[in-house]
Amino acid sequence: MNQAQTVLQSTFGYDQFRQPQDEIIAELVEGRDAFVLMPTGGGKSLCYQIPALLRDGTAIIISPLIALMQDQVDALQQLGIKAAYLNSTLTIKEARQVEQRLLNGEFDLLYVAPERLLNEAMLSMLECCQVALFAIDEAHCVSQWGHDFRPEYQKLRILHERFPTIPRIALTATADQRTRDEIIAQLQLEDARVFINSFDRPNIHYAISEGNNPKQRLWRFLQENHPNDAGIVYCLSRKKVEATAEWLSEEGRTALPYHAGLPQETRQKNQQRFLREDGVIIVATIAFGMGIDKPDVRFVAHLSLPKSIEAYYQETGRAGRDGEPANAWMAYGLQDVLTLRQFLQNSTADELHKRAEHNKLESMLGLCELIACRRQALLNYFDEASNQACGACDNCVSPPEKWDGSVAAQKALSTIYRTEQRFGVNYIIDILMGKADQRVLQNGHDKVSTFGIGKEFSMTEWRTIFRQLIALGYLNVEAESYGSLKLTEKCRPVLRGEQTLELRKQLKEEKLGVEKKTKSPVRPQDLPLWEALRELRIQLADEAGVPPYVIFHDVTLQEMVKKRPNTTADMRYISGVGDQKINRYGQQFLAEIEKYPLHELLNNRLSATVNETLLLYQDGLSVEQIATQRNTKVNTVYGHLADAIEVGLLDVRQVLALEDGEYQEIVLTIESLEDESKGRIKPIYEALDEEYDYGVIKCVQASL
Repeated sequence: MNQAQTVLQSTFGYDQFRQPQDEIIAELVEGRDAFVLMPTGGGKSLCYQIPALLRDGTAIIISPLIALMQDQVDALQQLGIKAAYLNSTLTIKEARQVEQRLLNGEFDLLYVAPERLLNEAMLSMLECCQVALFAIDEAHCVSQWGHDFRPEYQKLRILHERFPTIPRIALTATADQRTRDEIIAQLQLEDARVFINSFDRPNIHYAISEGNNPKQRLWRFLQENHPNDAGIVYCLSRKKVEATAEWLSEEGRTALPYHAGLPQETRQKNQQRFLREDGVIIVATIAFGMGIDKPDVRFVAHLSLPKSIEAYYQETGRAGRDGEPANAWMAYGLQDVLTLRQFLQNSTADELHKRAEHNKLESMLGLCELIACRRQALLNYFDEASNQACGACDNCVSPPEKWDGSVAAQKALSTIYRTEQRFGVNYIIDILMGKADQRVLQNGHDKVSTFGIGKEFSMTEWRTIFRQLIALGYLNVEAESYGSLKLTEKCRPVLRGEQTLELRKQLKEEKLGVEKKTKSPVRPQDLPLWEALRELRIQLADEAGVPPYVIFHDVTLQEMVKKRPNTTADMRYISGVGDQKINRYGQQFLAEIEKYPLHELLNNRLSATVNETLLLYQDGLSVEQIATQRNTKVNTVYGHLADAIEVGLLDVRQVLALEDGEYQEIVLTIESLEDESKGRIKPIYEALDEEYDYGVIKCVQASL
C-alpha cells in the first residue's frame, strides 16, 4: 500500500485516504473484484484510478454519459495521467487513432460508453490488449428496479465471461438492498468483496417546503442563500424546465435549460457552460446530472416531486461534492402528487413493476410529510441504522407544528363518498366551501349534507389537507377517471371516528425579506487574494480548455489563501496539489499570492465581523465612520477594536483619543472596582459619572 500512498500524494496531492479507499485499492491491485457503494463526493474515482496506475496495462472505465467523459479525461491529463475516451463524439479518424494508441499500450485509462464496449469489434480489440482492470461506474443502471435503468448495463456480464482473470469494480452512490443484490447477480460479482460506506452527506442541509407559489419560494431560497452560486433546479416536465430557466434569466440569474427534447448541440453547450462558468444555474429534467463531477455545486433545488427516494438522494447528491456546505431544497404541492400518481397508473409496465414504483413513490411522499428528522429517515431507508436526529435539517432546526385534522379529514372523505368518488380535488373543495357554481348545481351537489361545511379553511388550506391525505394513503387518484379521488381501506377508521389523524400545519407564506449576507468561504481580509486566485484559475482554465475546478478545487484555493505558501516546497503541503500541478501552475500561483501580503493587523484568528471592522480601521476610518458604513452602533465598533487590543494587535492609546489623565482615571476606576464589577462595564461607567462611553471603557479594560 506504500505505492498507493505515494501515488495519492505525488499525483493527486492528498495526504491520506478516506476509509475504505485504501482497502478497495488493495483488492483491485491484487487482482480481485470489488463492489463499492459510496456517497457522491466520497472519492469513488480514486478507487479505480490509483489501481489503474499501479497495475500493468490500460484500465477500461465504462461510463454511461458521453458528455462527461471529456471533463473526466481533461482532469486526469492535468495530473499527467495518460487518459482518453472512445465514443461517438469522435470522428472515424480520431477513433482510429485512439484505438491504435490503445493497442500500443499508451493509455493508463480509457473511458468507454457501454454501447461501444459491447460492440464485438471493441471486445476483440481488448482481447489483443493488456487490460489492467474494468471499472463499471454508475452500476445502479444495471438494475431494472433502479431509477436510471440502462438495458446495455445488464449485458456487461460478458466482461466476466470474456476476461475472467481481469479484476472488475462496480461503483454506485445509490442502491437499496434489492438493487445491490441485482447488481451483484447481473454482473456476476458474487465473489467480489462488498464495500458499503455511509450514505450520510453531513455537509448537505435538507429542506422541503410544502405549499403554493413554488417559484416565489425558490426565488426567496436563492436570494437568501445562493445569490451568486452555481446550482441545479430540477423540474418534472420539459415545458416547466424552459419556463423556469426563462423566468430566472429575466430575474437576472444565468439560467440554462437542459432536457432530452433540446438539440444535442444545445444540451452540450449548456452543460459545458455550467461546468466551466461560475454562478450558472442549470434547470433540468432528470435527464441531467448522472456522474456530474462539478465539485462546487452549492445547491440542488426541486420544483417537482422526485418519483423515489433513490432519485432524490442521487439528485441532491450532486451538491457539495467538495465537502463544503450545500443545500438540498424542494417545494412540492398537490399537483405533483396527482401527476406522479397518474404517471404510474398510465404506465405500460407490468403489475410487479407498477407496485414497486408505487411503493417507492409512497416512501418519497412519506419523506416529504415527515415530522421527524429527514436525514435520519433517508439513512434508515437505505438500511443504515440511525437513531439520532441530525439537528441540521429543516425539521430539526424548525420542528413543524401539528394539528388534529381528524374532523377536517372526515369532512373531506365524506364529501368524496357522497359524490360517488367521481370527482377531483378542486371540485370537492368547491363543495366543502359552499361554491354553488353551474357544475355543482347541475349535479345537485349543493344538496349534499357536506355542502359548505368546510368554510373555516381557505382553498389553499384545503389543498394542503388533500395533499396530505393522498400522501398518507387515505386517498387514491384514478387516472382512468380524469383524476377522480377514491377512498382507500385505510380511511375507514378515520371516517368512523375511531382514529385521530395528525397533520402538518401549513406554514404561512412569508414575504421575501432582505437579502441575507452569504457567508464568505474566506476571511474578509483574504477576499482580495481569494478573488485574484479565482481569476487566475479561470484564465488558466480558458487557456487549457477545461473547467476551472480541473485546475484546482475551491477548497484547494481556500487552503492557499489561509496558508499563503511562499515556495513550491510549501505548495506540496496544500491538499489537492500534486507534482504535476506544481510543475504546471506552482510559480504562477505563488506570484499571485506574493502580490497580496497580509497586514500584521489582519494576520489573526479573530472573527470575520471583527476583521471587517479592522479592515476599515486600517484604511483610516474613524470609529463613527466605521459604525455608519457597517450600519452598526459605535459601541459595537469599540467592542471589535477591544478584541484586537486584548490580543495585542492594537495599542489602546492609539485607538482612543484620551489624555494621559483621562486614561489613568479609567484605569484606576477599573482596578478599584475589580472585585465589585467582575468584568461588567456598568458599575465602572457609573463610577466615572457616565463621562466615558461603554466602548471606550471596554477598550481600556481589554488593555489591562
